[in-house]
Amino acid sequence: MEFAARVGSVQPSVTLAITAKAKAMKADGVDVCSFTAGEPDFDTPIHIREAAKQALDQGKTRYGPAAGEPKLREAIAARLQQDDDLCYGPENIIVTNGGKHSLFNLMLAMIQEGDEVIIPAPYWVSYPEMVKLAGGTPVIVPTDTSTGLRITPEALQQAITPRTKLFVLNSPANPTGMVYTPEEIRALAKVVDDHDIWVVSDEIYSKILYDGATHLSIGAVSPAAFSRTIISSGFAKAYAMTGWRIGFLAGPAELIKTAATIQGHSTSNVCTFAQYGAIAACEGPQDCVQEMVSAFAERRRFLLDAIASIPGLSCPTPNGAFYSFLNISKTGLTSLEFCDQLLEEQQVAVIPGGAFGADDHVRISYATDLATLKTGFDRIAAFVASR
Repeated sequence: MEFAARVGSVQPSVTLAITAKAKAMKADGVDVCSFTAGEPDFDTPIHIREAAKQALDQGKTRYGPAAGEPKLREAIAARLQQDDDLCYGPENIIVTNGGKHSLFNLMLAMIQEGDEVIIPAPYWVSYPEMVKLAGGTPVIVPTDTSTGLRITPEALQQAITPRTKLFVLNSPANPTGMVYTPEEIRALAKVVDDHDIWVVSDEIYSKILYDGATHLSIGAVSPAAFSRTIISSGFAKAYAMTGWRIGFLAGPAELIKTAATIQGHSTSNVCTFAQYGAIAACEGPQDCVQEMVSAFAERRRFLLDAIASIPGLSCPTPNGAFYSFLNISKTGLTSLEFCDQLLEEQQVAVIPGGAFGADDHVRISYATDLATLKTGFDRIAAFVASR
């Protein structure tokens, strides 16, 4: 069978592949410490679950508008105004099947053959592949520890060409946990405005911050920045709602209409009763978020101390999300070799940094309990010592 050429350029998700291998080993009775999954290990807060149950009892099980339930679109717009100083209305919001789907819809709606999309590396694995599927060209801009694994305004400016259509910004970032400071965000916004390009800001981790780090949405910098900004986000990370598959895109009304047209011919509406759970997440108490962040912060402190105690390993301090990006260059292994051998020899699963555009790193998720972290890092220390 012959497949479309666009599929041939797309790489399978290494994140999902490693996670699947670890799960298969667990199913066979192997004691695996898995640090692969990018999802909180907490139950969805009870008031959100109860809202979805109530929606089921009220018969909210039928088709809904492709762009999302009107009340949820209103609730998302209100939450963005309250939390992030982004002046959107419901007409500026589309509800999608997870944050990933919001980005995919955006790429299909905006990117054409020949368009360039600037993506700082390390990057989330799906950014370049979505650009390719839309017919565009990903332009990868490497970063390093000298800039805190964050793109600088100078590097962004140098990467812009007449074919640049979009800049992908992710803060707090997956896989690094790095958070751009408000000053850095303002400087990047000026470059975006000066060159009249678009920026999509992936803010799925914006509520997960540590050590006084501040999230400033690039769209809140100025009216000019707002006019060039598109927001991608969702409910998965902050509210432990990964399996609910509810994300959203926020942006100009004409873009949202176009994305709704695409969605209407692909997935149609997001699960109706699940959207009522998302309404409760927006409108209900937010202390559940801080409770989870407090737990992540404790795990993060342990993880940073554990890494510092292992000769040959290092990582920058993550100020957001629930990942650390571990530098393994002193082991002499590629990231895939490191991950394969670690899983086979010590039964610890981590994600190769090559999938994120940084082959001398691996990603560790600390969205797991402290006992697993302690066992896993004892094994990692033994693995590194044996090299």
